[in-house]
Amino acid sequence: MSEKLRDIQLQAGAIFAGESNIPTSFGNEGEGYAAARAGVAVNHSASNILKIRGADRLRFLHNQTTNDFKGLQPGQGCETVFVTSTARTIDLVKAYVTEDSVLLLVSPQRGQQLLELMERYIFPMDKVELEDISAANVVFSLIGPKSDRLLEKVGVTAMRGEGNHTLVKIKDMPVRIGVGNGLGMAGYNVIVSKAQSGAIWQEITQAGGIPIGVSLLEKLRIQQGRPAPDYELTEDYNPLEAGLWQTISFNKGCYIGQETIARLNTYKGVKQRLWGVKLSSAVEVGSTVTVDGSKVGILTSYTETETEKLGLAYIKTKAGGAGLKVEIGEASGELVNVPFLSHEYYQP
Repeated sequence: MSEKLRDIQLQAGAIFAGESNIPTSFGNEGEGYAAARAGVAVNHSASNILKIRGADRLRFLHNQTTNDFKGLQPGQGCETVFVTSTARTIDLVKAYVTEDSVLLLVSPQRGQQLLELMERYIFPMDKVELEDISAANVVFSLIGPKSDRLLEKVGVTAMRGEGNHTLVKIKDMPVRIGVGNGLGMAGYNVIVSKAQSGAIWQEITQAGGIPIGVSLLEKLRIQQGRPAPDYELTEDYNPLEAGLWQTISFNKGCYIGQETIARLNTYKGVKQRLWGVKLSSAVEVGSTVTVDGSKVGILTSYTETETEKLGLAYIKTKAGGAGLKVEIGEASGELVNVPFLSHEYYQP
């Protein structure tokens, strides 16, 4: 992390946990939450960045993950899932296709695992090169309905189309701007070199971006329903159960885990689904979800705001969906739809 960036964030009230370079909080939870919902918040993302180069890069990723890469052109991107050979989830990834590479924004706890996984599938004749460029680059996320306005203030034209991205300059500093922030909320990802990260952070916050830390981002993640590694994305679940149908191409042919996913879709074999749960009181992650005393699922994430208590839970499909009344310990709850998740095939 750039020392200049850290100093600027400290001056703005950043709190860091342990040796982490990612701010946990800026001590402004109320202001930050309001900005994300009605203005624009800016988050220093913990994402790692993997760079895939070589003439076979699109074919390679097409065969490694759930989404369709062969039709993507430079300036386009998508969200895709890395899965095991039995279609168990590893990570949900944002991909940006450039003129000479593909940039993958991956969860920090999965970066090394994904590098090693892909390296195992590179054959001698494959023209594919892998590189972790996280140490030299930083990702910021703009979150909120006024993100377009902020970009215009720093001299960047607003963009449309989830996953679309372009290389622009802010005060003569090159940055890559991508539509979407991984939360299903209005906003952008901003990729900038580590050396210029402090200056870009300053430009963004001076233009009206309210800084937020990991703790508030986690609240937004759960409210939106984005599944996360070690919580909803584990080898206990597949992408269909995780509500990630929008990241799966059912027409692309073979890829790792494809047979299992195709069979589950064809024979409607999804036995559990991820839902939001509105709760009456606080509960512990990992708690059993029941209906009339019978286990129907497990709680995987939990958060609360001033107005609501909300969790994410995997629920047996046969038990029901949105509107189902459940119990979690002493708390009562109701399953609700959350914006990020989908439970059926989507044709854009």
